[in-house]
Amino acid sequence: MASIVRDVMMTNPLSVDAGASIRQAAEVMRDNDIGDVLVVGDGNLRGIVTDRDIVVRALADGRQPDTTPVGDICSPKLTVVDAQAEVDEAADLMGRHAVRRLPVVEKNEVVGIVSLGDLARRGDPEAALSDISAAPPNA
Repeated sequence: MASIVRDVMMTNPLSVDAGASIRQAAEVMRDNDIGDVLVVGDGNLRGIVTDRDIVVRALADGRQPDTTPVGDICSPKLTVVDAQAEVDEAADLMGRHAVRRLPVVEKNEVVGIVSLGDLARRGDPEAALSDISAAPPNA
């Protein structure tokens, strides 16, 4: 039985302003035990930033955590999926665009995020990827 993205997504995604520092974005991730935040500016979705983006696009390039705006390092080219789309469509989009997370939209408004782990847990709860995705984070 196919399910829709709304059934597996994380609701109430967190966001930061594009002008916030990468340290502020990292603190939001740490404090909420998540690996990504949406980036907004002027009331619009501007991108997404992950913990990996902060390391690879900022710290490894010598950018300063307190002064580098998150808008400078976020992934601005977003692939989104509709909340009513089938889970298989979300998986296909992730594969075609080589992304692990998709903002979920409904009526042009972001209502959630679906991750590769969310899809893995839904597909086969006994699979190794599902176990890893459901495990608590390392402290």
